[in-house]
Amino acid sequence: MSILYKVDVFVVLKPGVLDPKGEAVKKSLNVMGYEGVNEVRIGKFIEVWLDAESREDALRQAEKMSKELLANPVIEDYRVKIVEGE
Repeated sequence: MSILYKVDVFVVLKPGVLDPKGEAVKKSLNVMGYEGVNEVRIGKFIEVWLDAESREDALRQAEKMSKELLANPVIEDYRVKIVEGE
């Protein structure tokens, strides 16, 4: 019997990778008066709902999806979190 799991995947640029969007947001925040903002990094948040036999299976599938499609392993890091199962 499979269970429906909600998986959250957070994708961020690796340290040292230029982030033009983040730099633009930082500059805008500084102009708006938020002068204490030193760095902004823009990433992605992805929700995946999947059927799996167990929590471990859901995590394994989500890790594989992230490596193969959801994140670019050359320039991005990711974190996978199982949020709930029904």
